[in-house]
Order: sequence, then C-alpha cells, then structure tokens
Amino acid sequence: MRRTEMLQEVRKMRFEEIYGNWTGKRLSQEDAARVLGVCSRTFRRYIDRYEEDGLEGLIDKRLNQISHRRAPVDEVFALTERYKNRYRGWSVKHFYSWYSRDGGKRSYTWVKNTLQSKGLVSKSKKRGKHRKRREPSPLPGMKNIRKILGTDTIYCVNDNC
Repeated sequence: MRRTEMLQEVRKMRFEEIYGNWTGKRLSQEDAARVLGVCSRTFRRYIDRYEEDGLEGLIDKRLNQISHRRAPVDEVFALTERYKNRYRGWSVKHFYSWYSRDGGKRSYTWVKNTLQSKGLVSKSKKRGKHRKRREPSPLPGMKNIRKILGTDTIYCVNDNC
C-alpha cells in the first residue's frame, strides 16, 4: 500500500469518528473541522459527500487518474521490442542515438529508465564521491613531532588530547 493510499484510509477513519461526534452534538462544526485539519467549508463538503455516497465519497479521485504525461503502453512496448530484436547488447547511449535518428521523441533518460525497468539493460555502478575525503591537517605542534619521529602517528605534546 502506497503512502497516499494509507493516508487516505486514515483520513476516512478519522472522519467517521469525528462525524459521529458531530452528529452526537459533542463537537461543533468548527471544532470538528479543526480536528481534521481543514476549514469548516471543507468539512461541510465532506459531510455532503459522505451523506450522498458514504465512505466512497471521501476518496480522493486524483489518485486514480493516470498522468497525461505518461507514455502510451504501445510506445513502451514498441521501444522494448525494437531493442530486443535489433539492438540487443548495445549501450543505451548508442541505442538512443539511433532511436532519435529514426524519429524517437522521448528523452534519453526516459529511454534509459524504460529499458532498465524492463530488465533489458543493467544499471551502471555508482561512481565515486565527487570530493574525496582527505586527511585532516595536523594541529599546530604536531608537524614537528611527526618529522622528528618519522611517523604518521599523532602524539600528544601535553595531556590535552
């Protein structure tokens, strides 16, 4: 269960409890709205939807909509079939250059992520850190002691270590 679905279920349970308290006259409309974390007008909208459709009326309908930016299924299928049949074993960079020459409109990142999600291309290893951690510079009296002893071990000059 995704986080949004879980939060929606929690909201439905809390509304049911608060709606019972509101109908039992234990809470005013403003107090009930405050407990839910919404304004009183939104609470009235919730009441109208709950009385018309029950708990199903409280469901956020935006969660069930498919993004208008999402690629069509046939385009994803055509891309993966093209890679399987003709370009198997090619790097994503090389495949993308031919994909874009043949009229492909999607970005390199979309093509790479699609091929990786279908298991046709493996993810590359993570690169090293941009900035390597270097050894801290020695404290003011330590340089001379290191030179004298000829070692990289840091020794305390006095008992302040």
